[in-house]
Amino acid sequence: MPRLTIIQGHPDPSGNRLCHALADAYAEGAAAGGHDVIRIEVARLDFPILRTREEFETGHLPESLVDAQRAIISAQHLVMIFPLWHGTMPALLKAFIEQVMRPDVALEYRKHGFPKGLLVGRSARLVVTMGMPAPIYRWYFQAHGVRGLERSVLKFAGMKPVCETLLGMVDAASDAKRQGWLGRMRDYGRRLI
Repeated sequence: MPRLTIIQGHPDPSGNRLCHALADAYAEGAAAGGHDVIRIEVARLDFPILRTREEFETGHLPESLVDAQRAIISAQHLVMIFPLWHGTMPALLKAFIEQVMRPDVALEYRKHGFPKGLLVGRSARLVVTMGMPAPIYRWYFQAHGVRGLERSVLKFAGMKPVCETLLGMVDAASDAKRQGWLGRMRDYGRRLI
C-alpha cells in the first residue's frame, strides 16, 4: 500500500485556511484510494531555525521533528501545500525543510562532485495558493520560489516527477471554484499524483 506524506505548510495553526482544506481533501482522496496517509502540520511544531552550517551538517535534529523526518523518508509520494508569501514559501516552512532535509537524509555529500540524492524513487506535488493570477506568477515571475523548492530541494534529493498545482486569485475565488479545487485534490489523492 503506497504511503503518502502531506506537509501542510500554512503557518497559521488555527486550521481555517484554504491550505488546510486542500490538505484535508488530498488526504480524503488518498484514504478513499486505499493509501496510507501521514499528515504534518508545520504550524503546530515547535523547533528552532538553523543558524550555522555546522548546525545543518552535524547538529541534532530537534525531537519535535523526528517523526516528521521519518514520515518524509518513508513516503513514496510527498505533497507540500502552502501559500505564496513574497514570491516563495513562508519562512516557517523553509525553516522546517532546512531542519528535516539534512545531510544523510536528503543528500549524501561526497568528497568530489555533486551530492547524491537519497530520496530517489519518490514523487512529489507542490500545491501553492496565491493572491495573484497563477499565469502571472508563472510568466512574469517565472515561479521562482516554487521552482527553487522543486529543483534545488526535491529534485536535487532525487525525487521525480515533481508536479505543481498553482491556485491563483484565491481570495476572489467563488465557492464553486474552491469546490473544484478541493475535488481536484481528492482526485490527486486517490491516484497519488
